[in-house]
Amino acid sequence: MSAFPPLPLGQRIPPSVHGVSCSLPTLRAVIGYEEKDPEITRHLTSGYPRFVVHPFCRQLATLFAQELGLAGHAIWLTASQRSAESLAVHLGAAQPTRINHDGLHGVAHPENPEFFARAKTYLQHTGGFLSSREAEDHLVRRGLIPAAANEALHPGDALATVRAVLRKAYPTAGDADLILTHTGMSAFHAAWRALSDLQAARGRTIWIQVGWLYLDTIAIVKKFAARPQDYVYLPDVQDLGALSRLLAERGDRVAGIVTEAPTNPLIQTADLAALAALARQHGARVILDPTLVSPFNVEVLPHADLVVNSLTKYAASEGDVIAGAIIVNPAGPDAAHLRTHCTLRAESIYRRDLARLAAQIGDYEPVIARTNATTPQVVSFLEHHPRVRDVFWSLHPASRANYLKIARSPAHVGAMVTFTLRMPLDRFYDRLRIPKGPSFGMKTSLISPFIYLAHYDLVTSEAGRAELATSGLNPELLRLAIGCEDPADIIAALAEALS
Repeated sequence: MSAFPPLPLGQRIPPSVHGVSCSLPTLRAVIGYEEKDPEITRHLTSGYPRFVVHPFCRQLATLFAQELGLAGHAIWLTASQRSAESLAVHLGAAQPTRINHDGLHGVAHPENPEFFARAKTYLQHTGGFLSSREAEDHLVRRGLIPAAANEALHPGDALATVRAVLRKAYPTAGDADLILTHTGMSAFHAAWRALSDLQAARGRTIWIQVGWLYLDTIAIVKKFAARPQDYVYLPDVQDLGALSRLLAERGDRVAGIVTEAPTNPLIQTADLAALAALARQHGARVILDPTLVSPFNVEVLPHADLVVNSLTKYAASEGDVIAGAIIVNPAGPDAAHLRTHCTLRAESIYRRDLARLAAQIGDYEPVIARTNATTPQVVSFLEHHPRVRDVFWSLHPASRANYLKIARSPAHVGAMVTFTLRMPLDRFYDRLRIPKGPSFGMKTSLISPFIYLAHYDLVTSEAGRAELATSGLNPELLRLAIGCEDPADIIAALAEALS
């Protein structure tokens, strides 16, 4: 009997009303989700909150439309007044109406598919949606739902508890250097904006992306650059020569370098010490994101001016909190400025999200230790299976040496594995019993056809597939986030689906 019970289409993962993932058990369900097929989407009661507006937020938006006389309008409730104002500016010609009602903020615009897509995508990129727990608390106060979810909340100083754990990962950072945010993307957006503004005042507007990164990170750097030519993509994280040449040619105009350590989804690691030295030589700044393996596995702050981290992953290992953090390197040349301006720009985490995060964060290090022990066993199984083509992980030969330079020990390998198959994707995916949905960093293992979920527009066009190929990305790449289950159970589930 499988250790993984079947999860129906649309089942929240975890089953909490605030669960951040949802079950997409077949490839047809994945495609239907991406193509907005009603036969699939009608089963999805929830989803990753930056992509699927939470039911509590939709319920509040409907109520506000009635109370404010905004029938025929789409309403977007935001994390703050600042988020609402920035969304209104972004929509521009849509003539949005700003909402300040019952202590909440948002934007309304006449129903229009183009405006709707622009607003939703902007909030997705910047992490500016209203928290589901904040929406829930408003609905409870109004008597529209009986009570908030029954869940463990930290009874004391939640902020101090979270910071105390994070200081173990960033021992040189003081409390003022640890800035908690509403979401992981809110952290990146605030950090990038703070550095962009500072560097633009110095005549530096070019941003360099090293490696293929998470889609919304790419979107912020690419879409929000001052000019299209101010976004530069270097696909090969190992090619420091290309970075060196670019900085030699245009270094006086380069604002900064952005990369993940390691990257998502190919799990590649640049030589961060060398990258940081090149940046310093030319006056550029560095933003690093260690979320894929967690800062308890890698030490990156010495090589960065700012580190951004999604605390949804690993820190909130139950899988029901959206949160992020910006960490300022106190030894950086702009540390004082960045502490102030990242704090001003960051969307603050809602108090009940913080209390829920604090209730879970004590499991952070044990979860990392458990998954670090499991990952090599799963990798060994996959590498030796005849129906598996390529396997990528932190110790893949292509960037093993660079990863080990930042790993806290050779055993700190992380919980992420990606791989491709020598068999039809749908046959494997549909048979696999491991939970299938977006996100990672839970006690529960999760797998997804990552490129389908993150870049379906590229998967479904010839030009898009060519673009993926130039970055070494197979459209059928699977991303397996290893949880805390028995390694034998994870391997047994993979073996069954590969048979």
